[in-house]
Amino acid sequence: MHEGTLVFSFFLIFTGAALFATIALFTRQPLLIAYIVLGAVIGPFGTGWIETSESISQISQIGIIFLLFLIGLDMQPVNLLHTLKKAVTVALASSIIFAACGFAATYMFGFSTTESLIVGLAMMFSSTIIGIKLLPTTVLHHRHTGELMVGLLLLQDMIAIIVLLGLGGVSKGNQDVFDYLITLISLPLLIAGAWLIVRFIFLPLLQKFDRFQEYIFLLSIGWCLGLASASEAVGLSSEIGAFVAGVSIASSPISLYIASSLKPLRDFFLILFFFSIGASFDFSLLSDVIIPAMTLALLYLGLKPVAFRLLLGKQSESSKLAWDVGFRLGQNSEFSILIAYIATTSLLIGEKASLLVQATAIITFALSSYIVIFNFPNPIAVKESLRRD
Repeated sequence: MHEGTLVFSFFLIFTGAALFATIALFTRQPLLIAYIVLGAVIGPFGTGWIETSESISQISQIGIIFLLFLIGLDMQPVNLLHTLKKAVTVALASSIIFAACGFAATYMFGFSTTESLIVGLAMMFSSTIIGIKLLPTTVLHHRHTGELMVGLLLLQDMIAIIVLLGLGGVSKGNQDVFDYLITLISLPLLIAGAWLIVRFIFLPLLQKFDRFQEYIFLLSIGWCLGLASASEAVGLSSEIGAFVAGVSIASSPISLYIASSLKPLRDFFLILFFFSIGASFDFSLLSDVIIPAMTLALLYLGLKPVAFRLLLGKQSESSKLAWDVGFRLGQNSEFSILIAYIATTSLLIGEKASLLVQATAIITFALSSYIVIFNFPNPIAVKESLRRD
């Protein structure tokens, strides 16, 4: 995609987003759905005004990185460790339940054992970007709900990375234990390295040049993207690296200023992310998997709240909080689509199974957003009584 095409694509996306957002606000619809619909309308499988969504999709991933970085800025390391310890059992147990149910449901629709297994694995995860995007800032700062959700989502990211490594090993005809060991030791090394750099380089630089706001802005972006890249290079995800980058400077007084400065940049890339979801899916093929996709979507939209309610209840969490977390994490994940893509290119599953995972993810993205926006406090609620930011 050359420069002229990219500029024109951005013009179409953001002008269209403004138009669709206006219609969504007048009709009291979620803005996230407006962006996804825009992608479907002007993307390669719609009018074709934007011929490819690959470049847009790659650029939009930066929005997820900034989102996790900002979340990290709001979480103190001690509180995070406590939350992660509490969330381990829930994350592992829920993943097993969701994988088993996905396998059984897919197998009943006539898919092969291997395809059913991979679809089941893809169903284990919830969307970090939708879950956190619809979480009020006030809840994230002052209530246990936000910390618990972040802990669960981070643990799911780790499980997803292990699944992706496993699929890569199967596609190559072997299981490289060394790759798993590298992944296991990479996270503590990344955290230790981040702590050292922040203490001896990052914070001294901020203290010396804190009068220059532009410098603080650039240094923060460099730190976020640098650690995200380092995390990806050692086998982890860029999102985990960005989160570690945020947590590493969360105790600094400058963290609040950095967070407020980067929010507009985050929103810019998140619009691109939701657009790319709609643009990357061929809705003309939806009829091939509409029944199993709707079945899986409704199954998980009902199963996940119940599962999290029971599992969190055993962790002495209140019933209200457990239901809240369950409904907010009711959708599938971006990792689900990635798992389907890798499994398809590795010839582990067929095109129909891959389409099933993608369709289920998009359906749950939409329906879950409606459930949260109309029933729980969130920053973009159509009801004034539920709007929190």
